[in-house]
Amino acid sequence: MVIPAYAGSLPQTSQRQMALITGASTGIGFDLARLAARDFDLIITARDKARLDQVAAQFEGQHGNRVHVIPADLARPDAPASLFAEIGSRGLRVDALINNAGFGAYGAFADANAQNQLEMVQVNITALTNLTRLALTGMLQRRQGRIMNVASTAGFQPGPLMAVYYATKAYVISFSEAIANELKGSGVTVTCLCPGATETEFAKRADMGESRLFKLGAMRSEDVARAGYEGMLRGKTLVIPGLKNRVLAQSVRFTPRKVVTAISRSLQEREKTV
Repeated sequence: MVIPAYAGSLPQTSQRQMALITGASTGIGFDLARLAARDFDLIITARDKARLDQVAAQFEGQHGNRVHVIPADLARPDAPASLFAEIGSRGLRVDALINNAGFGAYGAFADANAQNQLEMVQVNITALTNLTRLALTGMLQRRQGRIMNVASTAGFQPGPLMAVYYATKAYVISFSEAIANELKGSGVTVTCLCPGATETEFAKRADMGESRLFKLGAMRSEDVARAGYEGMLRGKTLVIPGLKNRVLAQSVRFTPRKVVTAISRSLQEREKTV
């Protein structure tokens, strides 16, 4: 097993531990899987099996580890249970869980597609919660495990024009910090990764690539993933990559909520063209 040089590295064992990573085919999830492949065997999941197969072949060739592909659509309510049933049927276990899968959509709530908004809640909140609970059972029995939930700096304030997305990420932050406290002394750590604007396919899918937020600049996905992964190995509860993002997250604590909401909307709006 490759042992990182920084504090909080994995315990040396004769057998690689196993990490389950959702949304592992692209973006931050892909980069998290790439980093984890140095230390773990992997279970990777997303909707696109062909892309997952490519990722598995790439990582196995580079790191000589095992990468198990289990496609799943986490917008389906039965997906988390089915995923863990398949993991169990293959004789695998989850030593680390990285809940990365999630998506957003741009536009006023009243005009948004209702089914899309409900699926966002299903993926960003319900599936994440269910997967965390399913993974915790074995981790607590073994008194060892790591969980990372990927939230966003969006979770620190309301988000007009992306109301449901911002609200889902607020849930992830609150949920993660609460269970991290509950699990102290259990051998299981919980890390919440809160990226700001990041160079991934997220902005394109959410139709917000022209928003002021992304025009102000975005971090590289690999830098965000590295901060989160190293934070998880150290057992850090909250990871906010980038100085600008950390300042933003702290500043909302001391600003009137109406002002915070107005600024948030301003950043979300698309720049007007002449």
